[in-house]
Amino acid sequence: MTETSPAARQDANQEAGLPLPVGGDTRVYAIIGDPIAQVGSPHVFNTLFRNHAVRAVLVPLHVHPRDFAQAIQGLRTMRNMDGIIVTVPHKIAAAGLVDRLGDSARRIGAVNAIRREANGAYAGENFDGKGCVIGLAREGHRIRGRRALIVGAGGAGAAIAHAFADEGVSKIAIFDLDTERAKQLAAKVRAARPDVETGVGAPDPTGCDIVVNCSPLGMRRQDPFPVDPARLSPEMLVMDVILKPRISPLLKAAAASGCRTQPGYRMLEGQAEAIARFFGVIS
Repeated sequence: MTETSPAARQDANQEAGLPLPVGGDTRVYAIIGDPIAQVGSPHVFNTLFRNHAVRAVLVPLHVHPRDFAQAIQGLRTMRNMDGIIVTVPHKIAAAGLVDRLGDSARRIGAVNAIRREANGAYAGENFDGKGCVIGLAREGHRIRGRRALIVGAGGAGAAIAHAFADEGVSKIAIFDLDTERAKQLAAKVRAARPDVETGVGAPDPTGCDIVVNCSPLGMRRQDPFPVDPARLSPEMLVMDVILKPRISPLLKAAAASGCRTQPGYRMLEGQAEAIARFFGVIS
């Protein structure tokens, strides 16, 4: 039998997204969502911890919305729990359950990362928008001066709308099945960046340069498309925030129409380093 070398085992552990060996001194982080099977953060962060020799582990926790506040309260009692990543559908609720909000979280009204402070208080911030912009820049996509359609006005949609406005897009149209929620988000973006034309639109990409699906549509096989693929044209950039499937039905249809595409894991990669710095595990 051929024995695997230590270097090969290390490479295999990184590929699998495994942390360093877990002991009593391991610091614990969690990602909370409903559902949770689709999340990529455990692989990304545990690989990051291993690469930076950080004795920490990130685990997924499946929590229903009705139990979310109780879960956060319970995690506060765990003194080796140093941080929490918050995903769908809890980001907006999380903003009301922390002791201090960062600037982005305050503007967006949603939290996707919670850090335990030295005094035990919880600080919440939002890195969804920053992660999206970082992911786009790494792929060479420029968004300044362009027109964007954002489908979904929840936590991810709010974060990306604000980040796009900060980056200087010329126009943002927001669609959500909850029209009032879309109107409220548009008003907040206009208040923060009155130089960007922001309003409520239909789920029609015609005339847009960038189309972003910030809704859960595409995670289930029976889901409809968030926009009509027949209305996509080759000059468009189409993005999706969902992580599973890795290449969503929308992105497949967009690629078949000649569009440039960017999958959700690129946004996750952009977020990971920023959140790790927020947690203080890398400098």
